Amino acid sequence: MLAFYADHFVLPLPPGHRFPMRKYSMLRDAVSAQVPGLRLSEAPRAGDDALLLAHTAEYVEAASAGTLDAARQREIGFPWSEAMVERSRRSAGATIEACRSALREGIAVNLAGGTHHAYADKGGGFCVFNDAAIAARVLQRDGAVRRVAVIDLDVHQGNGTASILHGDPSVFTLSLHGEKNYPFRKEASDLDVGLPDGCDDETYAQALQAALDTLFSRFEPDLLIYLAGADPHEGDRLGRLKLTMAGLARRDGLVFDAAQARRLPVAVTMAGGYGNQIEDTVAVHAQTVRLAAQYHAQYHALYARVGAQLAVAS
Repeated sequence: MLAFYADHFVLPLPPGHRFPMRKYSMLRDAVSAQVPGLRLSEAPRAGDDALLLAHTAEYVEAASAGTLDAARQREIGFPWSEAMVERSRRSAGATIEACRSALREGIAVNLAGGTHHAYADKGGGFCVFNDAAIAARVLQRDGAVRRVAVIDLDVHQGNGTASILHGDPSVFTLSLHGEKNYPFRKEASDLDVGLPDGCDDETYAQALQAALDTLFSRFEPDLLIYLAGADPHEGDRLGRLKLTMAGLARRDGLVFDAAQARRLPVAVTMAGGYGNQIEDTVAVHAQTVRLAAQYHAQYHALYARVGAQLAVAS
């Protein structure tokens, strides 16, 4: 299975900044050790042609050149730097390549991404460019897919994604999130499921299964983009839900099983994670990558059996 990384493009942050930048390099180390046969590839850089499919020309130019006004820069949550722009472009490029790889191999992973708070004309919540919206539209532009479903299971609602893709019948946006959590002004996804503070494993799994059933009853995608946030974990300082490691494995399994049942390719991104202990966040993300690798093996075993049956029949 292919996994795309850009953690060596280090974003300089002031001392005490609350964004856990170290989690990305820690995650790459963890999955390198834990996932046999994982193929790591440097994330490519998304160019303006890709970014402009989801963002305004004014925003792309200002964010890239460092000329955003102070209010819009504060809303992103990072100080501007060339490294901020480079990481953000490569995060979008990684999701694009994960989608392309998933179409060939069943599943692929971006070891970052999930920047779902970025709107067409502004960033927000540590998100500069919206990688899922960009990737969906790049794959559509290239004729690789017609219809894409974005399954956003970060604990925070995917407001930027919902806004960018609002009214687009070729993309279905599903967000399962903490109802009382950030962002406090939600946007309308195609399907929003707000969860109460303290939501446990069983309540979450039931809500997710119902949401997936609704998605696939209303929409037939060619590709899934899955935002597998670590922040629903009980040890997350910003999440306010109470999912255990087992509950998060069940969550991932429900998504992968739904995809496998329909033979749908899946591009996975890591999205948020702000554990009281950074090791817990990394463990959640690494668990998702391990389960994705198992799905990758099952996908290829399935198609090997189908190929053998076709050969016998012919």
